[in-house]
Amino acid sequence: MDNPVLWEPDPATAAKTNMARFARVVQQAAGLAETDFASLYRWSVEQPEAFWSQLWRFAEVRGEMGERVLLNPERMPGARWFPEARLNFAENLLRRNDATPAIIFRREDGMRSMLSHAQLHADVARLASALRARGVGPGDRIAAYLPNIPEAVVGMLASASLGAVWSSSSPDFGVQGVLDRFGQIEPKVLIAADAYRYNGKAHDSLQKLREIAAKLPSLEQVVVVGHVAEDADLSGIAGAVHWHEFLSQAGDEPLQFARLPFDHPLYILYSSGTTGVPKCIVHGAGGTLLQHLKEQLLHVDVHPGDRLFYFTTCGWMMWNWLASGLASEATLMLFDGSPFHPDGNVLFDYVADERIELFGTSAKFIDAVHNAGIHPRETHDLSALRCILSTGSPLVPESFDFVYQHIKPDVRLSSISGGTDIVSCFVLGNPLLPVRRGEVQCRGLGMRVDVFDDQGRSVRGEKGELVCTAPFPCMPIAFWNDPDGERYRDAYFARFPGVWCHGDYVELTQHDGMVIYGRSDTVLNPGGVRIGTAEIYRQAEQVPEVLESLVIGQNWDDDVRVVLFVRLREGAELDDGLRERIRRQIRTGASPRHVPAKIVQVDDIPRTKSGKIVELAVRSVVHGEPVKNLDALANPEALKQFENVPALQGD
Repeated sequence: MDNPVLWEPDPATAAKTNMARFARVVQQAAGLAETDFASLYRWSVEQPEAFWSQLWRFAEVRGEMGERVLLNPERMPGARWFPEARLNFAENLLRRNDATPAIIFRREDGMRSMLSHAQLHADVARLASALRARGVGPGDRIAAYLPNIPEAVVGMLASASLGAVWSSSSPDFGVQGVLDRFGQIEPKVLIAADAYRYNGKAHDSLQKLREIAAKLPSLEQVVVVGHVAEDADLSGIAGAVHWHEFLSQAGDEPLQFARLPFDHPLYILYSSGTTGVPKCIVHGAGGTLLQHLKEQLLHVDVHPGDRLFYFTTCGWMMWNWLASGLASEATLMLFDGSPFHPDGNVLFDYVADERIELFGTSAKFIDAVHNAGIHPRETHDLSALRCILSTGSPLVPESFDFVYQHIKPDVRLSSISGGTDIVSCFVLGNPLLPVRRGEVQCRGLGMRVDVFDDQGRSVRGEKGELVCTAPFPCMPIAFWNDPDGERYRDAYFARFPGVWCHGDYVELTQHDGMVIYGRSDTVLNPGGVRIGTAEIYRQAEQVPEVLESLVIGQNWDDDVRVVLFVRLREGAELDDGLRERIRRQIRTGASPRHVPAKIVQVDDIPRTKSGKIVELAVRSVVHGEPVKNLDALANPEALKQFENVPALQGD
C-alpha cells in the first residue's frame, strides 16, 4: 500500500515542535545517533526505562520519580513502573495559577463562560475542602453524572487532589445504564447536573437522579450542579445539596495534594457494555499522566496557551484525555450540546470565534459534515487551526480528502486510535511526519506495537491483530472486583500469552503507518476469508444515496453471509438498481468477497453513547439472541428494525 501524501511538515516549523526538541534532548542525554522519528521510536521501545524517565524530566512532572523505573519487565501483565515514585495527578494539571484562561465553555444555545487558572485553582480548593470535610479520602469513589461542563473538570481535579477515584457518565445514560456502572464501584459521593441541553431542548435529569440515588446505598452525599436552573427542586433525593451550597461548606485551607504511589487508582472507565454489564477498568494516576503528556506534548504538539478542543461527553475516554491538556498548560475548550444544532456549523463557529488551534472530533462527525454538504473552508475563518484529531472509528480515505479539500488544506490531520482500555492511543499523529491518505501516521513512542497473524507471527503489509509486545505505563492497573486478575488477563492476554491483544484488525504499512479495518470481533469470515467491516463501509458510503451503513455476518447454510444495512438520504429508496450500484461499488473498490449477499434499508443505525455503531448488538438481534445492555445505546429503539427481517429469512 502506498497512499499519497496529503500534508508535509514545514522543516522550520517542525524544528520548533516539542517532538523535535525532545529528540534533541535524547540525542544529547542518551547518545541517539539520529533525531529522525524512526530512530527516536526505535530507541523508545528498545530502551523503555530510559525513554519514560527522560519523558518524566522533559515534561517536568511534579513529584518524586524514585531510583527504579521498571520492575519485572518480562511480565505482561505484572510489570511495575516507577515503584518508588510519589505524585499527584491534580498537582500536575494545576501547575498554573494565574489570570490566563484555563477553561472556556460554550453551550449549544450560545451561553459562554470562562475560568482562569487562578479561578480553577480556587474552585478545586473549595470543592476538595468540602469533600474532605465529608470524609472523602484516598481510594474513595466519586461518581459524576454530568454534561461536559467546567464543574466536571473541577470535580475530577478535586477528587484527584485527595487521592479519590473519579468515574463519570454522561447524563443521556438511562437509569439502568448508570446503575450498571456506578452500582459496581459503590461511590461515596455523586455529583450530577439538574439537566443537560441537546438539540435545542433542556432535558431534565432530576427524576433519573432520584431513581439512581435511591439505588446506590453507598452514597453519603449528592451534589447537584444547576446547569439549567440555579436552585432546582431536590426533594426526593436523599443527601442532596446544591453545588454552591456544598462549596460554601469549604474551609479556608489552601489546596493540598496527596502525593501517592505511581499506580494509585485515578479513574474507573467502562467498556461499552453492549454484550453484558460493563467491565470497570481501573487506571492509575502515574501511567495516565505520563501517557497523556507524551501524546499531547509530543504527538499533538500542545504548547502553553494553545486552545485544545475535543467533542466528547463525560462518558467517553476522550473527556479524560482532554482534561489532561491542563498538564501541558493548554486552555480546555468545552462544548455541551448537539454538534448539529441548529446546523452542522456550530463547532466550526466555535473554532473560528475562539481561534482554536487543536480540534478533536470523531470520524463519524467528519462523515456527517461531508454528507451534509458543509464546506467550512468557504464559510469560516479557520486560520488559527493547525491540527484536526479524529477517532472513534476508522477515518476512511475519502474523509481525508474531504478535510483537505473542504475544511483546511494546510492542516495536520491526525487520525488516532487506542481505547478506553488504555485511556489513550496505540497509534496516532506526529508533527514530524507526512500525513498519508487513509493512514494513521505512526505508533506511539514507548509502545512496542506490532501486527500478528493468526499464528502469532509478526507481519508487515498484511492484515492482522494489533498487539503490544512489551509493558507500557498506561496499562490498566486492574478491573474492579477482579481480585485474582482472571477477567483482566482473559480480556487482553488470552489470545497471545504475554502479549496485549487489543482487538483491532489492522495493517502496518511500509512507511510505519497504520491502516485500521475495524474491530476484530466484528471481522466477517465468509468462506473462511477475513474481511474488515471498515472496508465495506468505505465503499458503500461512496454511493451518493447512502448516508451510513452497518454490516454483519449472518450464520446461513453452514457458513456466514455478508448482510449490509443502509440508511439512505431523504427521498431515496432501495430498489434493485441501487442495490446493484452498491454491490458494483463494493466489488470494484474492495473485492468480490466483500460484496453483501443481502442489502436491507433501515431508518436508523444503532450506536453507543459515544457514537460507535454496534455491529455485535445488531448481529445478536438478527440471530434472535438477547442484547444484554440496552442502556449502553444512544438509540436502543433502532434495534427493533433488525428483528425478523423478511429479507433475511430465506436465500
